[in-house]
Amino acid sequence: MKNYFLCGLLFLAMTSCVVKKTIIEKPIVFDAEREQLTLEYMKDRYGLEATTSKITPKMIVLHWTVIPTLKGSYDAFYSAKLPNWRPDLENVSGLNVSSQFLIDQDGTIYQLMPENQMARHVIGLNHCAIGVENVGGGTDLPLSRKQLKSNIWLVKYLKDKYDIDYVIGHYEYTNFEGHELWLETDAGYRTVKTDPGERFMKKVRKATKKLEFKPVPEN
Repeated sequence: MKNYFLCGLLFLAMTSCVVKKTIIEKPIVFDAEREQLTLEYMKDRYGLEATTSKITPKMIVLHWTVIPTLKGSYDAFYSAKLPNWRPDLENVSGLNVSSQFLIDQDGTIYQLMPENQMARHVIGLNHCAIGVENVGGGTDLPLSRKQLKSNIWLVKYLKDKYDIDYVIGHYEYTNFEGHELWLETDAGYRTVKTDPGERFMKKVRKATKKLEFKPVPEN
């Protein structure tokens, strides 16, 4: 009986380790300059006269970086201002792109900034969206099964903390044009996105179906 009891405890310990995830703090620069650039972005792009970059999260947007390494992906988000290799975005704002979370190919979850602080990762919706970037993606380095599991876990974790209505892939952001959450003031400012892929999103949605997220608006 004692052996059965010990085996049961061992099984529970092993399964709990599988379920449990750890979020590793890996902050990017969010100094006074980035705060000011964020406030300017909110004013210029969204017409919001805010005194703080805090947001009320209503959606989660899943991305891929296409950059093949954690270091390269992290470095791309690290600085407050856009580096010289992003002149295509600088005409819109000097604020660097970023995301609240970054998930490596091995499934490790890194938190780059507070969940309720605005990051620049999706046109029209940054003011209400938590961004989750995944290292790699595309045809050269597909997102891994471990990344999929971590995305599913993180979505459930965030839904438990916030009143999240939507989980979308970056490629779906234009479906929100005309929606009450959409605030982009420039009708010509759009980019075509494919991340993180329709198959990836289908699997995330299947695994989080019980959370009853609202459907993405139809164009």
